[in-house]
Amino acid sequence: MIISAPSGAGKTTIVKHLLKTFPQLEFSISVTSRPKRDGELEGREYYFMSPDEFREKISQNLLLEWEEVYAGNFYGTLKSEVDRILKNDHVPIFDVDVVGGCHIKQQFGTSALSLFIAPPNIEILEQRLRIRGTETEENIQKRISKARWEMEFAPKFDKILVNHALEQTFVQVEEILTHFFNNGME
Repeated sequence: MIISAPSGAGKTTIVKHLLKTFPQLEFSISVTSRPKRDGELEGREYYFMSPDEFREKISQNLLLEWEEVYAGNFYGTLKSEVDRILKNDHVPIFDVDVVGGCHIKQQFGTSALSLFIAPPNIEILEQRLRIRGTETEENIQKRISKARWEMEFAPKFDKILVNHALEQTFVQVEEILTHFFNNGME
């Protein structure tokens, strides 16, 4: 289960909801070289490592996918994390950027469902990022610019959901996921 979206579109909130709703899902914890934010814990939101440690994982081919999302800030998925989830007979759910989502989908094909969560428009996305209060003005502008580019990837996903209202989006994504679990990618 792959969930991707521009930053601020609601993907993490949707993933948390799905984890509560579908017990067979297990969160695939990504690895990153960016610094920890307040309240984040190692092994809960991310596995944190230095850029050099991340580059070493790349050179050892230990990542399912990876991306240098911002200069010096790497994000990726450890193969060992996916193996751990599958060994527990759970379905990994990935909360990843759009490039990572496309790479994971390519590797898993029809055994994976990829969802793109889109904001209603860029202005609303910017408002959501500002409400968070976690970013500098410079970072907000970088994220908005990147979001415009990321929106171009939406057609590469199995389903596109526009997150107008979170409760409505929860219902839609539950229906899509239930259908996928019962019928696969028909």
